[in-house]
Amino acid sequence: MLSSILIANRGEIACRVIETAKRLGVRTIAVFSEADRGARHVVLADEAYFIGPSPASESYLNGARIIEVALAAKAQGIHPGYGFLSENPEFAAAVAEAGLTFIGPSPRAIKAMGLKDAAKALMDEAGVPVVPGYHGDNQDPDFLLAEAEKIGFPVLIKAVAGGGGKGMRLVEQSKKFVKGLEAAKREAKSSFGNDHVLIEKFVGRPRHIEVQVFGDSHGNAVHLMERDCSLQRRHQKVVEEAPAPGMSEQMREAIGAAAVRAAKAIDYVGAGTVEFIADSTSGLREDAFYFMEMNTRLQVEHPVTECITGFDLVEWQLRVASGETLPATQQDISIKGHALEVRLYAENPNKKFFPSTGTLHHLTLPASSNHVRVDTGVREGDTVSMFYDPMIAKIISWGEDRAEALRQMDQALRSTAASGPHTNLAFLSNVVTHPAFARGDVETGFIDAHLDALVPKQENFERALFAAALDEMARPGETERETGREVGTGTDQVSPWHARDGWRIAGGARTTLVFEFESEEQPVNVEYVPGCKSSFKIGIGDVKQRIDVSFAENGKIELDGPEGRWMARVDHDGGDRFVSVGMHAYRLTKVDPFDADFTEGEGGDQIKAPMPGKVIALNVQSGDKVKRGDAVAIVEAMKMEHTLNAPRDAVIDQVTASVGDQVEEGRVLIALVTEGDN
Repeated sequence: MLSSILIANRGEIACRVIETAKRLGVRTIAVFSEADRGARHVVLADEAYFIGPSPASESYLNGARIIEVALAAKAQGIHPGYGFLSENPEFAAAVAEAGLTFIGPSPRAIKAMGLKDAAKALMDEAGVPVVPGYHGDNQDPDFLLAEAEKIGFPVLIKAVAGGGGKGMRLVEQSKKFVKGLEAAKREAKSSFGNDHVLIEKFVGRPRHIEVQVFGDSHGNAVHLMERDCSLQRRHQKVVEEAPAPGMSEQMREAIGAAAVRAAKAIDYVGAGTVEFIADSTSGLREDAFYFMEMNTRLQVEHPVTECITGFDLVEWQLRVASGETLPATQQDISIKGHALEVRLYAENPNKKFFPSTGTLHHLTLPASSNHVRVDTGVREGDTVSMFYDPMIAKIISWGEDRAEALRQMDQALRSTAASGPHTNLAFLSNVVTHPAFARGDVETGFIDAHLDALVPKQENFERALFAAALDEMARPGETERETGREVGTGTDQVSPWHARDGWRIAGGARTTLVFEFESEEQPVNVEYVPGCKSSFKIGIGDVKQRIDVSFAENGKIELDGPEGRWMARVDHDGGDRFVSVGMHAYRLTKVDPFDADFTEGEGGDQIKAPMPGKVIALNVQSGDKVKRGDAVAIVEAMKMEHTLNAPRDAVIDQVTASVGDQVEEGRVLIALVTEGDN
């Protein structure tokens, strides 16, 4: 067994690897960037070393620096986790050349599966089913159109390099092929520096089913059953489960055997995942699944496989990398129960799932048990930065059957809360409780088909406003906190000097608080009228109601009104109020109505970054005239490009960003003026 390893990664996967390594008595060495000083993985490791600035290109993707640190720290091996350098054959080779053990497959195996066209040709030779299509080198548009017509429409045009849905186009008619080809090639060239594409038949009612495989250096290879990853958004997985709903034993045996053949074809060593697309038009069948690609690393969703098999896959990785044989044979591996995994992200479903950043003012994750597991790399008080994937945690549930696993997941999500950045918590809850999902009626188009029902409505907004107003005006001790003065000292508790109700001869004073909320075009006024003890009159517009309130520590409030009782939590950050009500969290900004300026004009005079990301294109400069809807800039975030459009006819007054800038949400990128005003 390796005695010490460096984890060339961050966040929850680094914490996950450290957990198993420590259990096995292996010394753990973490690396961190400027943004990750004090991060959870840094605290958990036995040692930690700084490797560079916050951008991944200058830290976690700096393979030479990571190897340098590993040698200085006397590590024996490097675990790459997933993402970053995990599937970089040059890095794997450099690790070996430095005399260290790369905890993963050989550079040759990584390279063999790196390009989709070459990998599919190799799989075809190995007897692994592949989707009918053209995977050759001829990139002439007329030739590719002829091949598409042979295959039969609809077809998929896919970049041979990269992934994540970039360089991919669905073409349903021959006359639209050339335009789709040009778009796919352009995007592939921009994203991967390689505009070669392949053409494949589009699979009807597709299911994304992957098989966990493992090989050792002694020629053994096994599979650890399948996972269903069909619930995706923009080709990014949202919910994973094992085993796949509706999977027969005949198909499980066939798809598992195909995955093992794929691993053996490249002498695979370590953990890998063979991904298949299945045509589920007539249910899952052993003659209707096709190889898509192989991920030569541990997958994000590996916990569901661990839950149903009882094996620790990171332990297997460490043992295999140490030269041991696989800990189990195929006959030793069986399925027990059902497991689900959801990814809790800092993103805003109500704004096209834009990533969100900021401090996690409050974070409550489910308690671990025999039925619930949580993998996370953050804690309350940590910051979700713009530099990395915005995952907060993976929440995994297990049950004796799928119905129980769903119930456990529902309860786990109900006991989760987060405030600060926006999260997809309510969205995930809507997914796992959707009747069609509960029936196992899943396919890759599920989320798009049910998007209106899955994206959370702005529920409890009024309750959030009431909680923020009462926290501001009625919480005991708030005046002392804000003014620094003691209020109502003495022992006479009935003294009017103790009352905080603004009493006058004509009755209690009315106070209007003004909050800005991003989904509202105008600020919202909340009218507060103090009452006796813990009962207050409060309202928005013509809706007034009396609410009884009790306050607890840590910002918690219990409110009881005409519509029932509810709990809320309010956290403060300057003028912002982060309010959690159930699974919904809101960021409200308290404004001074005398200072506020809401006269930007139709469409506004500023174009701001709608999410944290990188500016990759600016299409205008000072003095340019634009029409409403013109594309003026592109911001890349969470592996996707987002085009920003002019909100009105105007003249560009100033461009305040540059291509390559990393920008926070709300950063002004372009200032506008009305023609004639500049």
